[in-house]
Amino acid sequence: MKRNLLLTLIFLILTAGCLHAQKAKPIDAKATAETKALFKNLRKLSQNHTLFGHQHATEYGHGWRNEPGRSDVKSVTGSHPAVIGVDFSGFSGRAPEAIQKAKEDLRNNVVDTYNRGGLTTVAWHFSNPVSQGGFYWADSVSVAAVPMLIPGGEAHEQYKEILNGIGEWAHSIKGADGNLVPVIFRPYHEFDGGWFWWGAPHTSREDFITLWRFTVSYLRDSLGVHNFIYAFSPDNKFESEADFLERYPGDEWVDMVGMDNYADMGRDRYDLETAFRKLKIVSDYAIKAGKLAAFTETGLESIPNPTWWTETLLKVMKRDDLRLAYVLVWRNDMRSPTHYYAPYPGHESVPDFIKFYSDPYTLFEKDLDNIYKRKKFLGIF
Repeated sequence: MKRNLLLTLIFLILTAGCLHAQKAKPIDAKATAETKALFKNLRKLSQNHTLFGHQHATEYGHGWRNEPGRSDVKSVTGSHPAVIGVDFSGFSGRAPEAIQKAKEDLRNNVVDTYNRGGLTTVAWHFSNPVSQGGFYWADSVSVAAVPMLIPGGEAHEQYKEILNGIGEWAHSIKGADGNLVPVIFRPYHEFDGGWFWWGAPHTSREDFITLWRFTVSYLRDSLGVHNFIYAFSPDNKFESEADFLERYPGDEWVDMVGMDNYADMGRDRYDLETAFRKLKIVSDYAIKAGKLAAFTETGLESIPNPTWWTETLLKVMKRDDLRLAYVLVWRNDMRSPTHYYAPYPGHESVPDFIKFYSDPYTLFEKDLDNIYKRKKFLGIF
């Protein structure tokens, strides 16, 4: 009797584990093998590690631009970041020649990162397609565009043409192995603030969710883009899981959940308890829903705190078993003497950053091992 009870318990545990594993997969049933492997490997790595990322790391840095093989992070540590942040900002709102150049430059960047074994995440600072003002909201000129872009809106066909350009690009990014490069696509970020035209004060919850769902559906189902992992990332204004999910389009439309938080990490205040609590909401939801989680943007401009890396960022991330696939700090401007978020040679935070780099918890590009290949454990995927 005891043996039968034990076998039953083992069966229930294994069944629960299998069901959980089945739920934890990309929302795209036709995702490429490399995209599925990346999703799976990021989930596994996040149990004990977090990948370090830097926006525009290989495109330009503190005092330089367009130097192949260079990044400020590599100049300091000997390795590029594990995650390179790029942007679709150049894919619309410009002359056709400029758009084509932006696509080609970004294609080369993303393919190079893949060939080295690194990972790309794509933000979208999307210039308002129906008014002036760029991607920011400007009271004097900006128009609330979201209801115009969704099905039935007067600019819907225009929006589809912009997505067509993204879809064409997605089909063109092939690595040296001939496979399509997977990327994490993070549209409409920080939507809970009012600084972008897609922000909460400028569109209803229903219209925002409709825009998100249409964007994913059109890219995936109409254009056949199967190498995107879709990331949902508000800023840090939420206080509970319910707040975090207020504009969430549903589990069938999101692969990764994240948060952008500069305010609590030293920009406005040092409130590490609040930063951790909000990351825990994100991480816990990802575990529950079978999603990836990430600290999608953070940083401290100019890094005036020389121990920020280990005493602020690492302390928050390593606390209480957070499952974060990556953390990304913002860009290093090539001209500004103060607008940078990662150290460069000679910066006062370099010694602490080396400690951050050397901690087994953090992974950089040279630490990655075939993240686009599925790995076997006891013969079972």
